[in-house]
Amino acid sequence: MGQANQPAIVLVRPQLGENIGKAARAMLNFGLTELRLVTPRDGWPNPDAGPAAAGADIVLERARVFATTAEAVADCAHVYATTVRKRGVTKPVVRPDEAAQAIHEEPGKSAILFGPERSGLETEDVALARSVLTVPINPEFGSLNLAQAVILCAYEWSKQTGLVQPTADEANLPPAPQEQLDALIAHLESMLEPKGYFLPDARADSTRRTLRTVLTKPGWNHLEIRTLRGVLSSLQRPPRG
Repeated sequence: MGQANQPAIVLVRPQLGENIGKAARAMLNFGLTELRLVTPRDGWPNPDAGPAAAGADIVLERARVFATTAEAVADCAHVYATTVRKRGVTKPVVRPDEAAQAIHEEPGKSAILFGPERSGLETEDVALARSVLTVPINPEFGSLNLAQAVILCAYEWSKQTGLVQPTADEANLPPAPQEQLDALIAHLESMLEPKGYFLPDARADSTRRTLRTVLTKPGWNHLEIRTLRGVLSSLQRPPRG
């Protein structure tokens, strides 16, 4: 969590401590810890922030408070203002993924500005930014709450770091190694043998080959093989009670 290119998340005039806590939680979910607050309405620290942060205490403890937005971003070379409205300021417009890539590639400190819950950033705040960051959402319902906006930007930033790893989809795992398949087949054969499944002896080899073909065709992965072995083991145990 100490990446040199970690952007500062700047909440400009946030209104509710609960929302600050939720934003902190969203940040830490994706490895961001630098929170800056510009004149929070109810002061700081705020007792409502802790419970909403759900354990993201490190973010709240390190939060710094500034009197103006300009002071909050004074050390930043790259400032992104999140807004969905045009405020008469002509600036490059980027998506969260584009901003995340730029933050990782460009030298210098970066900051992402988020406005108050009800009104968003003022024109004066946006004027401090070099780029406008806009989330491409439903134009007929463009309402994002503060934590949602923060988590979208934090997620895109974390993808660039490799922190976010796609969860392995069991159906897309590669087939299990041959030795695991052989062990499954041997396990099943050991259960079938006492039941006379491979009789008569003259057809035993052919029956075994057919069984192997049937079990090989699905291309089971290691998790599926393990599940099938568990099923066979359960069938081997005597009934309970």
